[in-house]
Amino acid sequence: MPVIKSVLSCLLFIPTCLYAQDAKKDTITSYQLETAKVSGYLTEQPLLTTPSSVSILGQKAILSQNSATLLSGLNTVPGLRMEERSPGSYRLALRGSLIRSPFGIRNVKIYSDEFPLTDAGGNTYLNLIDPASIAQVEVLKGPDGSIFGPNSGGVMIIKPNGFQKDGESKTAMNLAGGSFGFAQQQFSTLQHINKKYRFSFDQSFTRSDGYREQTALNKKTFQTAHYWDYTPIASLKLLALYSDLNYQTPGGLTLEQYQENPRAARPATANAPSAKQQKAAIDNKTLYAGLSHKIKIGDRLSNTTTIFGSSSKVENPFITNYEFRDERNLGYRSYFSYESQDQWNWQLQVGTEGQKGWYDIANYNNHGGTPTDLQAEDKLENWQHFYYARAKMIIAKKWTVEGAIGLNKNQVAYKQLHPTVSLQKDQISFGTTWMPKMSTSYLLTPNFAIRGSISSGFSAPTIAEIRSSDNRINTELKPESGYNQEIGLRWEWMNRRLITDISYYQYKMNNAIIRQLNENAVEYYQNAGKIKQKGIESSITGFIVTPSTANHVVKSLYINSSLTYHHYRFGTYQVGKDSYDNNKLTAVPDWIIVHTLQLDLAHQIGFNLQHNYTSKMPLNDANTAFAESFHLIQAKMQWGFKFSTNLQANLYLGVDNLLNEKYSLGNDINAFGGRYYNAAPTRNFFAGLKLSY
Repeated sequence: MPVIKSVLSCLLFIPTCLYAQDAKKDTITSYQLETAKVSGYLTEQPLLTTPSSVSILGQKAILSQNSATLLSGLNTVPGLRMEERSPGSYRLALRGSLIRSPFGIRNVKIYSDEFPLTDAGGNTYLNLIDPASIAQVEVLKGPDGSIFGPNSGGVMIIKPNGFQKDGESKTAMNLAGGSFGFAQQQFSTLQHINKKYRFSFDQSFTRSDGYREQTALNKKTFQTAHYWDYTPIASLKLLALYSDLNYQTPGGLTLEQYQENPRAARPATANAPSAKQQKAAIDNKTLYAGLSHKIKIGDRLSNTTTIFGSSSKVENPFITNYEFRDERNLGYRSYFSYESQDQWNWQLQVGTEGQKGWYDIANYNNHGGTPTDLQAEDKLENWQHFYYARAKMIIAKKWTVEGAIGLNKNQVAYKQLHPTVSLQKDQISFGTTWMPKMSTSYLLTPNFAIRGSISSGFSAPTIAEIRSSDNRINTELKPESGYNQEIGLRWEWMNRRLITDISYYQYKMNNAIIRQLNENAVEYYQNAGKIKQKGIESSITGFIVTPSTANHVVKSLYINSSLTYHHYRFGTYQVGKDSYDNNKLTAVPDWIIVHTLQLDLAHQIGFNLQHNYTSKMPLNDANTAFAESFHLIQAKMQWGFKFSTNLQANLYLGVDNLLNEKYSLGNDINAFGGRYYNAAPTRNFFAGLKLSY
């Protein structure tokens, strides 16, 4: 194994250095040779001339390894890093740090088609979604709050099964099992009833014992999507999702504990019981539903209006308390789009989006996993809404110019019910913020484009940060804000058989929100002053063998290499008497390099291989503790055969952490007592059978 690691280290940078480019948007299709289109910016446009950093993942890339998690697929996107500290516990950073995300996702706006999944409080439960129910993911990188509301990391747009216009009716059942008690069942059906109506239904059950103590997972999901062109000029979309998710939380270990027994949950101390004694876990039952209507008003003007709502019941027994959260959200999104049909080829969109959230939060003493005496209770309301306008023009079929601006308003009302009772609601206002964006792209040749953009980022504190686990309403938190400047190049060679992309950006953030933990591992948040973020993202995607160039043995060969370099530093940042100026930003590695290979052979035999190198990263603001670098190799072999003309079977066997690396994933940041480490699984296997009709 040391020899293999040494060879990997030597070869690690070769693909990227040879091509010096970034595939942010070309880890894109479902490994198909087609003209990639980006639909996230309200209208469909070619990827090559899109004047922003975009990556597109098809379903084949999302499910290239283990179908129970999004990690393998999403981590191929330069600039995006996803962690899973234990089964079901996701964290995601897009051009940023994970120091705001102990669980859930913050600072990134996430949609499912036209439906915002990020709630009014700024949090996103991405772990509620089953990967097999996703048809495609678009990742729009960098601050883009002009038409998507407050964010400073970027936007992710998930395309669920059922909204695709093309394709045939199909039904599939997947059964899988593996190491550490992993078992999964997934059912998906997509039915094109006629030219006007199609729908999908996706259901899944996933369970796992987990690698560590106190990491069991039990997850059930149901999702349905419906698309109805009820007249030639109007259509309806319906999306509904229900998820019942329960996963245990083991807690962090000190370095000594991690080295001695990485599978252990956090042990008891003189002042606190263990995670296992307290039955630390999260139970989340969420119902989400939305309806979207699009209508053409003449040949050039259209309107899209969406309404949506969600309800989440969350229980969180923790070491120091037992928390209940009742979260309800209602919202709308509506915009008009005008597209010209003359030689200037321009378009204009104006619209608005808003959400209202109600959050009832109560904390009790936790006695061995049973709630007892009430510690604190609060009611909070969050109201956010924004207005936006976007204009785009294509000049002489070469020069694309876009401009957008958004006006954001965000405020929180809260009332304390225990231990003291407020007579009236108090208000926290984050003011009114303008968020402009300008971007441009120019075709130097028919297959080579250069682009540049400048945009404003803004991210208000979430409800989970304002009212964190310390049971205190933090009225001192301020929103993150800053400006991002970016340039990029994009190539498409040999009829899109070779696609490359590279970008460089600088983002200067003010009032960055940093997660801290006190001596009882109870989290709280504070503003960290200024952060200077500089980065390079590059990748190359190659379709080495395609159906048109296949032979009797090799039917297709796809490769992708992506590189992310972070130069993230604190600016002015002082905590008490300690100054952390110019330190590396906590929880951000300098380098992430991912190689992907997919090989399809004769007789429906296929191989998927992925290698992820992540360099070491600081675990505290003082930069005195680091998570070590690691090489993670995942591999999957599959064989397809037919039972009949319409019934296809696919057998597969996969291995995760092939090199049996000892590494920590989903680290606890700024943990009191040095309890940073959450051990990732050792070498483990999975196998399954997928039937498609």
